Amino acid sequence: MKRIAIYIIMCVALFTACSYDEEIEVCDVYVTLVYPEGSIQPYKGARVELKDMSASIYVDSTNAQGVSHFRMPSGIYEASTSSQLIDSSDVTWWRYNFNGVRSMIIVSRDSTNKVDIKLRMSKKRVVH
Repeated sequence: MKRIAIYIIMCVALFTACSYDEEIEVCDVYVTLVYPEGSIQPYKGARVELKDMSASIYVDSTNAQGVSHFRMPSGIYEASTSSQLIDSSDVTWWRYNFNGVRSMIIVSRDSTNKVDIKLRMSKKRVVH
């Protein structure tokens, strides 16, 4: 009888002591592309990638203000972008290539989670 009572108490203690929360906390992350002065205005649709430490890649594109929005678990990330734009608004057409990367971005509930990527640009005339 004593053994059964001890066994029941141990089982109750075991099942009530375990609490496992499976919900992963995510944070809003805003990545802003900063274009070189005198180049072009931000545009909608530039590809932005976030890569975590396990090499998982998350992709979004920018809005018209050059900002992309991610909802990510806390961790350390690298943000990168590479895009091409052809400006045909004038008689002379130009191809703009933009690249940028920012490493060691800490995403957490306590961080601002706002990241700027300064872009490098190359510009080439498009000949028809």
